[in-house]
Amino acid sequence: MSKKLPLHHIVVDTMVGPLTVGGDEHYIHTLRFGGEGEDNDSTPSGDAFSPLEQARTQLDQYFEGNRTRFDLPLLPAGTDFQLGVWRALSEIGYGQVLTYGELAGSLGNVHLARAVGQAANRNPLPIFIPCHRLVGSSGWIGGF
Repeated sequence: MSKKLPLHHIVVDTMVGPLTVGGDEHYIHTLRFGGEGEDNDSTPSGDAFSPLEQARTQLDQYFEGNRTRFDLPLLPAGTDFQLGVWRALSEIGYGQVLTYGELAGSLGNVHLARAVGQAANRNPLPIFIPCHRLVGSSGWIGGF
C-alpha cells in the first residue's frame, strides 16, 4: 500500500478574486475560486520550486498577460473519460474556442457533447485545464 502524501494549499490573489490551489510536494490536484477561511501560506516549506509556488508564479504571469500556457505538474482525479476530456481541453490553444460537439468529435463521438460538458463541469483544475474555452453550438458560453 502506498503512503498518501498530505495535501497543502495556497491562496493566490488575482484579478478574478482569490484562487485556492491545492496539492502535495509533487503535484497540483485542485484549483478553486475563492479563498475565504483559508490560510494564505499553508505550503509545507515555502520552497520556490514546489508545485504550489510554481502555480502562484504562473498564475501571476498569466493574469499579467505574460503567459499563455501553463507548465505545471497536474494530477487531477477523475474517471478515464473525464481525464480524456481534460487532456483534450488542455490542447485548446490560448485565444481559441471549441464547441462541446467539436471536442466530443475529437474524442471520436460527436454524440457525447453533453458528457463532455459534464466532464468540463467537474474539472478540478479550471484555468490550468481551460474548460472556459468550450462554448455551445451557438458560440455562447454554456452552463455545462
